[in-house]
Amino acid sequence: MKNIYLDNNATSQVAPEVTEAMLPFFKDLWGNPSSMHYFGGQVRKYIETAREQVAALIGADPSEIVFTGCGTESDNMAIRGAAEAMGRDMQIVTTKVEHLAVLGPCRLLKEHGFDLVELGVDPSGQLNLPDLRKTLSGRPSIVSIMWANNETGVVFPIDEIAALTSNAGAILHTDAVQAAGKIPINVRKTPLNMLSIAGHKLHAPKGIGALYVRKGTRLATFMVGGHQENGRRGGTENVPYIVGLGRACELAAAHMNREMTTVAALRDRLENGLLASCPDTMVNGDRSHRLPNTSNISFQYIEGEAILYHLSDIGVAASSGSACTSGSLEPSHVIRAMGVPFTAAHGSIRFSLSRYNTMDDVDYVVAHMPEIVKRLRALSPFVK
Repeated sequence: MKNIYLDNNATSQVAPEVTEAMLPFFKDLWGNPSSMHYFGGQVRKYIETAREQVAALIGADPSEIVFTGCGTESDNMAIRGAAEAMGRDMQIVTTKVEHLAVLGPCRLLKEHGFDLVELGVDPSGQLNLPDLRKTLSGRPSIVSIMWANNETGVVFPIDEIAALTSNAGAILHTDAVQAAGKIPINVRKTPLNMLSIAGHKLHAPKGIGALYVRKGTRLATFMVGGHQENGRRGGTENVPYIVGLGRACELAAAHMNREMTTVAALRDRLENGLLASCPDTMVNGDRSHRLPNTSNISFQYIEGEAILYHLSDIGVAASSGSACTSGSLEPSHVIRAMGVPFTAAHGSIRFSLSRYNTMDDVDYVVAHMPEIVKRLRALSPFVK
């Protein structure tokens, strides 16, 4: 049976070069980097090299990079850390299509007395900038808006958002977990305050992330303990995984052009093939401003979960835009916020590719999907 992985926005395979870079730190270079002796000192330099590699991917200064345990921790550290540092006079501003790693801490702060504004999106999944400008007028704000959506791949106009927030004197955090390594990011040119990265989205292991914190940004210490990460995040450093993240960022920079051309061409081949061969299908999200690897397609009148089961039976891994909770199906909050029709919302499937995918992978899915769709629609109560 085939083994085709098209769920890279959920997690990505660890690059062989990353595994190779990590191995010495499980065997020979096992010292604590905070120790003063030789065993620790020889390890410390590898952490700083990794910090430089992460910083280079997004155009930051290495001193502005804080290593964390994952993207969720980075998001929480940014949002809750800024709120603690700035106080309840600040309003929290986000969007209705954020990852739950952002919506969760924002809604928690609302329970603790902060005002929270969740901005909507248009049917293409794009933010209405005048709505953001109006929200920021006359009110100190902490803003958290993602760089690219994890379900649809839609890329927000972060440069314009950053200009608006900067002019309003607001603090801006962006969840760039899906964007980092896939599209160019340069924080020297984009006046944002904080940016989150997760290693396992760009071919590093799970359990490692990073937060960019622009110099001068007020941020309370998120994890209190030791002096690590310049006092911002206590705890002995996860050296092998930090090294792996650094190498993954270096590889991502080297493969950026391939991501934006070859991977994008594979995505378009998959998408166009499915739209042509499967009737009553639609692409969710802005097709002009999105990640090069992501396609979210709704197959009307059938459930996404049923499609996924059939894809899995032929060796294809993808993900659904809906979630099964307590026996009832509900479309994802992203699809709902975009106003996707009911008959299409439940049948949304996200295909997310990587540089390890091939044309044969794409053609295999395009060849088999029409029969899957035909079979499931024959069972659907919504098809006459």
